[in-house]
Amino acid sequence: MQAMLTLDALKQEFEAGHIDTVLACQVDMQGRLMGKRFHAADFIGHAVQETHSCVYLLATDLEMHTVEGYESASWSRGYGDYIMKPDLATLRRVPWLEGTAMVLCDVLDHHTRKPVAHAPRALLQQQVARLAAMGMLPMMATELEYFLFEQSYREIQAAGFRGMRLLTPYNADYNINLTNREEAVNRAIRNGLYGAGIPVECTKGEASAGQGEINIRYDHALRTADHHAIVKDACKTIAWSRGCAITFMAKWDDAAAGSSAHIHQSLWSLDGQTALFQDEKAEYGMSTLMRQYLAGLLKYADDITCFLAPYINSYKRFQAGTFAPTKAVWSPDNRTAGYRLCGIDTKGVRVECRVGGADLNPHLALAAQLAAGMAGIEEKLELEAAFSGDAYHAEGGREIPKTLRAALQKLDASVMLRKAFGDKVVDHYVHAAAWEQTEYDRRVTDWEVQRGFDRA
Repeated sequence: MQAMLTLDALKQEFEAGHIDTVLACQVDMQGRLMGKRFHAADFIGHAVQETHSCVYLLATDLEMHTVEGYESASWSRGYGDYIMKPDLATLRRVPWLEGTAMVLCDVLDHHTRKPVAHAPRALLQQQVARLAAMGMLPMMATELEYFLFEQSYREIQAAGFRGMRLLTPYNADYNINLTNREEAVNRAIRNGLYGAGIPVECTKGEASAGQGEINIRYDHALRTADHHAIVKDACKTIAWSRGCAITFMAKWDDAAAGSSAHIHQSLWSLDGQTALFQDEKAEYGMSTLMRQYLAGLLKYADDITCFLAPYINSYKRFQAGTFAPTKAVWSPDNRTAGYRLCGIDTKGVRVECRVGGADLNPHLALAAQLAAGMAGIEEKLELEAAFSGDAYHAEGGREIPKTLRAALQKLDASVMLRKAFGDKVVDHYVHAAAWEQTEYDRRVTDWEVQRGFDRA
């Protein structure tokens, strides 16, 4: 049974009674799948050409609040429609939902029918096109971490998010026996994603109680981001279907490790045959092109942090001794550095960005990485010396912004990103980060009450 579907195959599956529902999805600012469930007959007959969604889907926060102040969407503009144009290359089965297929959609302006520039998928497509014009193909992968809980979402919410019980009681990093206890969920995730045409490599225990990681095969940048978004949606649905809950928060508990989304990346020839990051005669096997690209990631590390750590909670993850970085330095095979060199002296030599959390939007994060790397190539930057040792406790070194407030200021001031993405796009995401900061600033937290109620 083929996981990926052509339109003709979908028609055959519908006529045979195997598929009756088609999910038409766009990726929102938070990296979530938003859209409609079509009866397969209507999708085949009409929605395969296009459907519509409210513009507010690209102008809300995590709670779907209609945030004021966006140029692209507001009450004064009437909250009209965007066009959702199905990308049939993404049409696939959804094994974890009965009788269901899914297609991802590009978001187009209702009047001009051009891509909406700040739509996450369009933003990544734009950077991929820039690289193609330079004769290069970006290959990327994300490692996605999460925590599994034995209670359901409903039970956890009803308890006020207190007393949550992890599926494994202690550090299960690489531990086969302990992760056997999570296998009912993780096996269903692996097989479900494989059945949806997403090339799963493995799951494994991670470095904190209840924590796991799923790895999807290295692929073209857009496909990787699409896979990442579908994986998160699938994991939540499959966990829910088994009475469990899963979270991709960057830091769900101050005593636990954070959850990351490491981004592996390299550039290849357009035919995918030549590794442009490799030079067998150079140190570590790094070509001049790779050194320039990495130099761009480092020079513009502050500019792109908002796309790797988009929420207040994201910055709680950057703690020494937790395998989350605190410094944007590069180092060969060193997990304390923000940028780690992997595949040394091989065709697979690549950069691993360790800054991003599991809460990032994959399309935005990958687009930002590519923009910074391309800037390094265009500016022919010289790569600084590799860091050696424990980056957590070394003096000096480029610090990762410690707060969302600091990161959004760097984003707002980024000449590089304004050139790569356009002023309106940068302003859109600056506004999103500023809203997140404002919402947090006005909230009283449990920690504040417990600390100050009697003592202040």
